[in-house]
Amino acid sequence: MPRIDRRALIAFAAAAAIGGPAAAAPQVGQPAPAFQVKDMNGKVRSLAEFRGKTVVLEWTNNGCPYVQKHYNSGNMQTLQREAAKDGVVWLNVISSAPGFQGHLSAPQAKAWKTKSAPAAANVLLDADGKVGRLYDARTTPHMYVIDKGGKLVYMGGIDDKPYQDPESLKDAKNYVRAALADIKAGRPVATSVTRPYGCSVKYASAG
Repeated sequence: MPRIDRRALIAFAAAAAIGGPAAAAPQVGQPAPAFQVKDMNGKVRSLAEFRGKTVVLEWTNNGCPYVQKHYNSGNMQTLQREAAKDGVVWLNVISSAPGFQGHLSAPQAKAWKTKSAPAAANVLLDADGKVGRLYDARTTPHMYVIDKGGKLVYMGGIDDKPYQDPESLKDAKNYVRAALADIKAGRPVATSVTRPYGCSVKYASAG
């Protein structure tokens, strides 16, 4: 059976209790929440249009030190290139509200993608936080993997080293790479839920 990190479940439950009533969090093994949101080109994109392909959703914030660890080291770009080579659709999602760290306008998002994430398929601009809250995205990065049938098969951290130091990447276990390898091999994802780490997503209500 797929492995679920018990610490992750405890963390999600605690956060939900603190945060009060909210939309139900997505569940691994169930259909990924449907969404429509504008991309960096101003086009409305939906999850449904990618059915038949494996999809990675990466919540990002270019001002976050944890995100910078993965991008400045080239770690995230390597993973994005590997995924693209296998036909995976990699979507960066920015849920930072206007005026908050990591918020990018459409032109800024295009420039950021060209410089920092050329192998990613697109950048989705979720300034009102609707998609982020739909997925219960809490940190940057926060990673989700959706299989070709539209089922959520992984959610959580990118790896098992919740530190800002790039040196921690040397012996990190990358959960997203492992999940994509399982999918490619036709296996169930061995570790399907882990605890995400990073900066908090800068929703408008974050104050």
